[in-house]
Amino acid sequence: MSASPVTAAPAAQEKPPAPSSRNRYIDSLRALAIVRVVVYHAFGWAWLTYVLPAMGVMFAIAGSLMAASLAKGGARKAVWSRIRRLLPALWTFAAVALPLMFWHGWSTSDPDHPLHKLNLVFWLFPLEDPPGSSWGEPFWEVLWYLRAYLIFVLVSPILYFAYKKLGWVVVALPLVALAVLHVTGFRLPDPIDGIMWDFVTYAACWMAGFAHRDGRLHRLPVAVWAAVTAVIGGVGLYWLFTHPTAWGFDLNEEPIARTLWSLAFVLIVLRFRPTMAVLDKVKWLSESVRVINARAITIYLWHFPLITVGAAVLEHYQVPWATFQYVVWMLVLETVMVLGAVLVFGWVEDVSAKRKASLWPRIATPALAGAGAPAALAGAGAPAVPLNTEINPSLRTVAPQQAVPQAGPARPAGGTVYGSSAARGAARVEGFNPEQPPRAG
Repeated sequence: MSASPVTAAPAAQEKPPAPSSRNRYIDSLRALAIVRVVVYHAFGWAWLTYVLPAMGVMFAIAGSLMAASLAKGGARKAVWSRIRRLLPALWTFAAVALPLMFWHGWSTSDPDHPLHKLNLVFWLFPLEDPPGSSWGEPFWEVLWYLRAYLIFVLVSPILYFAYKKLGWVVVALPLVALAVLHVTGFRLPDPIDGIMWDFVTYAACWMAGFAHRDGRLHRLPVAVWAAVTAVIGGVGLYWLFTHPTAWGFDLNEEPIARTLWSLAFVLIVLRFRPTMAVLDKVKWLSESVRVINARAITIYLWHFPLITVGAAVLEHYQVPWATFQYVVWMLVLETVMVLGAVLVFGWVEDVSAKRKASLWPRIATPALAGAGAPAALAGAGAPAVPLNTEINPSLRTVAPQQAVPQAGPARPAGGTVYGSSAARGAARVEGFNPEQPPRAG
């Protein structure tokens, strides 16, 4: 009578665990893109922008996830789930940033960024860039991504419907729009102009994510895929390297190069489907990918003000800028501080995703290989966060103590330069508004 339970238990124990449903390649791409964004913001190395156009990758991954959710749950559910996962983390960030800016004297008399109380609503729902003071620029400098991501989410049902009807024609339309804007010099009043440029720059990457999700990209004949990516990428890189600026060959300085090379890069990396078996062999690497994906919004929101803190610390100890010692110590400080932010604020992402709150992400966020969840820095298989990082970023410098306008070379519209004598050319940043061609005349 008792033999049956005894033999049943080992049988149950021998049952192999269910295979993970996460797409580890997409998770790895997203993690790498986020790390690239942080490093670029810390040091301003221009070559990083074309070696890995991180924002294009992040928007493409988010578009892939959005397509999966639209196909599975419909427009209302897909849009709401992403809004629900994005906003609480932003509100938590605002609960720290806004009081600090007000405490430091943000008012209507701020010379460069005066307070307009009605605009504070964009800290609640960022249809425009959340505003901030001149002193508090490290808090709001990179929040353009949240605004751009949210707008893509809101219009995705329309984009996805058009894509299902017209396919690659819809993916190509933003490139046509870019050419028209460049030739005609058409502009809109600020801040709508920046929103328009952001959309045109990354819409093709977002919809390339649609093509990745439904398999259309993988069904392209190899010869066609290779020819298209070679032409688009070749023109983009040609434009970049024939239009040098005072800042070097930085993709963020050239909207045409940024749009074309970002799309080509996305079409290349999303074509492949490696198993990423190396993650099974390197424990720390696997855990890093898991944590970055589970806390993507938190990392993105906090990394830039923490870079400014790190720069101030290194300035205090007189560590020379751009030296090997500076790079090492900045990486150490930024890693430690970001991990601290993950421990203190990361649980908000659990709550917004309807998971049990934890200081450290307990398990990877489940997601179907063919149906992703919302994430701003989102990747396939990560319903936790909407967050993919880099539209038309303005290049700026990180001020170790305070962002103070300083004289410098003329920049494209929207591209302000900030710095301090101690920073000595501190890192440029992917900022709110896209780098845009100079206004006509």
